[in-house]
Amino acid sequence: MIGLGKEKTLLDLRGVTRVFRTGLYLGAAFRAVDDVSFCIREKTCEIVAGESGSGKSTLAKMALGILRPSAGEVLYKGRNIFRLRGREKKEFKREVQPVFQDPYETFSPFRKVTDYLEATVLNFGIAKSKKEAIRLIDDRLRRMGMDPQEVHGKFPHEFSGGQLQRLSIARALMANPRLLVADEPVSMVDASVRVDILALFVELMADFNMSVIYITHDLSTAYYLGVQTNAEIVIMYRGECVEKGSVEEVLINPLHPYSKMLLDALPEPNPQRKWTSRARLPSLTLKEFRKTGCKFAERCQYAAQICFEKRPPSFYVDNRAVRCWIMEEKGGTP
Repeated sequence: MIGLGKEKTLLDLRGVTRVFRTGLYLGAAFRAVDDVSFCIREKTCEIVAGESGSGKSTLAKMALGILRPSAGEVLYKGRNIFRLRGREKKEFKREVQPVFQDPYETFSPFRKVTDYLEATVLNFGIAKSKKEAIRLIDDRLRRMGMDPQEVHGKFPHEFSGGQLQRLSIARALMANPRLLVADEPVSMVDASVRVDILALFVELMADFNMSVIYITHDLSTAYYLGVQTNAEIVIMYRGECVEKGSVEEVLINPLHPYSKMLLDALPEPNPQRKWTSRARLPSLTLKEFRKTGCKFAERCQYAAQICFEKRPPSFYVDNRAVRCWIMEEKGGTP
């Protein structure tokens, strides 16, 4: 069995980096995730936020063991997940479950939804018989706010997007996980359903003593879930963690210029407020991933010469980590 450390840290990402290469042979290399570190403890929530192309999904795949990092380590209960074998590897796969962005990709259109739920329960040995598996499935469906009689025997196309996402979460819960890695789980459902699913995460954390890594580009949902769970947030830009701290501190009083720009880009119901060019985020280019200095320098209104020449370390200011040279002037410590 995988031993749990004294500090009860579940998942620990230490300086993880993932390098991809464009083209087959002589293509340019770029770091989709560049030296990112954070850990998540038992019964806590960690939020990873940033625009498209910031490396969030790549980070999620490394946390799940789908992608091997080019550098750094991913530890689960103190053990490198890519060195686990046999029983320990199966235990990791059971205890760390994914919830993906598109619920329609979770289920085959040619297979009944409950077949997936039953297979999960039986494959991990959580139920010893089909009868016991069905009883457990019905319990999880009720926890999702769904009537089991309206689910059994149906195919994925017979459910709405919100219903199917709840079923995707139910599939993950079949394994009795310790950690859910939820990658943009509400981005493809109606706005009216999003809060219901986020509230469900909060409820499940309390009822199942479960931790959640919530990955999103939507700062409004990040703030809602973060406040409810007293979570920390990691703001990513072009593969780097540029700011890390409590959700309330980071999203109410951001310190990094990119964090400020993300918040400035949010629409507000105020006809007197006009958007400025600073709130417009240019399209992604691979060149930005390969810069030697700060990757945000060219679009930062506070950039100095050092920002173009030298990559800033993470400075610790006001109980948070900020990767910006401005923090050095404010007394931050590397």
